[in-house]
Amino acid sequence: MSRAESPCRRRSMLAAMLLCLCLAFPSRAQAAEPLRLNSADPAPLSRPGGTGINDRIVAEAYRRNGLPVRLVRLTAERALLNANEGIDDGIYVRIAGLERVYPNLVMVPEPVGEFLFTAFTKDPAMRVNGWDGLKPYHVGLVTGWKIVEAHTAGVRARTSVKNEESLFALLDKGRVEVVVLDLLTGLEAARSRGYQGVRALSPPLERRNMHIYLNKRHADLVPKLAAALREMKRDGTIERLTRAGLAGVGIAQEAP
Repeated sequence: MSRAESPCRRRSMLAAMLLCLCLAFPSRAQAAEPLRLNSADPAPLSRPGGTGINDRIVAEAYRRNGLPVRLVRLTAERALLNANEGIDDGIYVRIAGLERVYPNLVMVPEPVGEFLFTAFTKDPAMRVNGWDGLKPYHVGLVTGWKIVEAHTAGVRARTSVKNEESLFALLDKGRVEVVVLDLLTGLEAARSRGYQGVRALSPPLERRNMHIYLNKRHADLVPKLAAALREMKRDGTIERLTRAGLAGVGIAQEAP
């Protein structure tokens, strides 16, 4: 090899080595797989395509931490099992305290928002005062809504179904006397399906903060997501995303 060729060849070899290193060790952004979060929230809280209220809020909290995320929809019970077993990376949004039943879940302490658990009926004379007021009735609920399951254990009769569509179909056909859902969910479900005579009983049965849960292998993300949610409340982002998620639904003015 001549002296004139040697520097050129060395440069070529160096370039080849750098290319191999780049291929073997891609950047963090290139290598990062989206975290898979599931939700059983019905519309308007979660929608296909991630345009629901909670979809938007959760995705923004992750974005502020530079974390790609994939949002998927499951039934309520399956969503919890998948998150707890590590099939999915987390779940949104659920009541506090689920880690006592699902030990592989870690709660983000800053709530995403609030649920107003509300009774819906077609009986114009029905009046319900708190959870105990449901005891004389045949109650419908969605399987996996843990707070509703716990508070309706002593009612006269109880029917569980897989989603809110089936729930309101039961109510419409008179197979249950009252159903329990989040206020916004129930209002949209009744309106979008054209059910007549369905009304939300006031006041709500209970108000509860709702949270993101992560599988414990992502426990290091908990303080980062909590900080992002606090910041989003301070700067008005959560209010803005809530309005965007309700756009076109026509029920924002009915939520207390």
